[in-house]
Order: sequence, then structure tokens, then C-alpha cells
Amino acid sequence: MKNEKRSNPLKDKSYQFSIRIVKLSQYLQKEKKEFVLSKQLLRSGTAIGALIREAEFGQSKADFSSKMSISLKEANETDYWLSLLNDTDYLTENQFESLQADCKELIAMLVSTVKTSKT
Repeated sequence: MKNEKRSNPLKDKSYQFSIRIVKLSQYLQKEKKEFVLSKQLLRSGTAIGALIREAEFGQSKADFSSKMSISLKEANETDYWLSLLNDTDYLTENQFESLQADCKELIAMLVSTVKTSKT
């Protein structure tokens, strides 16, 4: 029997979301010459997955819960930057809707994880 890794949907989705955020940031800087908002988005959007990975090896249940809570805050901030980029015409409606849907899904998953980890 092979040693199979268990799938972690939150970890996987946050990593794929980070890749999309990196690519969007590159696009915004190269094609739209937008540097300030794209860096804010890059920081918060990639922090979501990084904090989830940190939480995996938390020192305690409280540490795990804290890291997940911070990840949730970063996801909420990322949603803000996506909305701002959309409302200032840096994103197409399709880009925005797709990214926001992924971000909202991460937020919902993180809310559930934070609630569960506090009980």
C-alpha cells in the first residue's frame, strides 16, 4: 500500500488562488502599469495560503486558530482589493467575478475552520 497524502481542500484551493493572484499582479504591473494596488493584492492574496500552511504545524490549538483567523482577515482584505481594482476599471467583469468567487469560497471555508477550531 502506497503512502498517500490526504487531500486538504483548503490548502489546495488557497495555493491555487495564490497562483492566480501572482499572475494577476504580474498582469496589472506589466499591462496596466498599476503598481500600488497590485502589490497590496499580492501581499494579502498570497498570505492566505501561507498562513494556512503555517497553521498546519501550529504549536497549539490556539496557535492554529489564531493563524486561521489571520488568514481569514487576509482573505477579507483581498476581497476588498479585488473590488477596488474592479471598480477602478483595472479588471474586466469576468476577471473580477471569477477571482471574487474563489475568494468568497476561501472566506466561507476559513469561517467554518475558525468556528470549528474554537470549539
